[in-house]
Amino acid sequence: MRTADLVLVALLLGAAMGVVFTVLVQAARARAAAATAVLEQHLPDGVAAVLQTLDEPAVVLDGSTSVLLATDAAQSLGLVAGRLLAHPEVAAVVDDARGAHEPRRAELVLRRGAVGTASLHVTVRAAPLGVSLVLLLVEDRSDAVRLEAVRRDFVANVSHELKTPIGAVGLLAEALDSAADDPSQVRRFAGRLTAEAGRLASITREIIDFSRIQARDPLHEPQPVALDELLAAAIDRSRVAAEAKSVEVVRGKRSALHVLGDEALLTTALHNLIVNAVQYSPPGGHVGVGARVRDGVVEISVSDQGVGIADDDLERVFERFYRGDPARSRSTGGTGLGLSIVKHIVENHGGDVRVWSRVGRGSTFTIRLPEAAAPDAARPRRRERERV
Repeated sequence: MRTADLVLVALLLGAAMGVVFTVLVQAARARAAAATAVLEQHLPDGVAAVLQTLDEPAVVLDGSTSVLLATDAAQSLGLVAGRLLAHPEVAAVVDDARGAHEPRRAELVLRRGAVGTASLHVTVRAAPLGVSLVLLLVEDRSDAVRLEAVRRDFVANVSHELKTPIGAVGLLAEALDSAADDPSQVRRFAGRLTAEAGRLASITREIIDFSRIQARDPLHEPQPVALDELLAAAIDRSRVAAEAKSVEVVRGKRSALHVLGDEALLTTALHNLIVNAVQYSPPGGHVGVGARVRDGVVEISVSDQGVGIADDDLERVFERFYRGDPARSRSTGGTGLGLSIVKHIVENHGGDVRVWSRVGRGSTFTIRLPEAAAPDAARPRRRERERV
């Protein structure tokens, strides 16, 4: 066959494919329009328009508890999975309202995501619309419950932690006064006074940070976070602490992974793990930071070659103000809040944090978060540092 004939055949095939593609697109649009029309026929007049103006989570379900309409807030809260409700507890309230032909209300604690143990505290209201339809309204009370828990524990925890450095400051001030004629004693007590003041300032700063973190929900306005940028920023913030102890922070290979949430909070969580690993590593030691994905779950690990954690302390290391060895914590400047901050940040992102440790061999802390799709437009990458 001549070249001219081949070109002609190719043009004809291209034109035919273009026609077929156009027909398929038009058919898809027609099906979507038909589905929308059917939906509007199922819903009472004005219901769809009203629901689309709501900022609160709301869902309309048909007689088989399939989702006919869900607001953006309901989608972002994870109430809907495709055309089904994501939580059987919520579906049970809907079925109860439909069967009784009257509104039903329930206080529920729902699992926040597929990873981790974080929970949603919600008030669910279901009301029949006509014969088979049910309107579901959900109020997310998670922030109020979390803040109430903080309020209950705050006074007891803070008073317990602050009384030691405050008492030490008072005693050292008295010692300074009595040793005014002894320059060497004055210098000694002044040095200890400075250390206690620094510890008091550190505790106060972390208490403020912890309160702010517990008051924020990063999944209200989540953004895709590039893991490469996250690791680079956290390692860079840990540079001073690592250099002070001559500890090398070694980063694993780069990845194109993303998670969903607040980049600043996630950087703080990872930074706290790295600084914790540096503090408990011997001078000249190494801290490893790496990430991988398994079954849709991103795992970010921080490993050290430090003193390790005793088995009796492993279950409590994430508690507020808990320190397994108070004497060693004083020498490293620990306040007992760093790992608790990590836990709350990760749980607020729908994940969890785990720890493996052996005394004398070191520890590995692993943050586990659901993997997220990469954004359509990649953001400019920061300059990454492989080593500190």
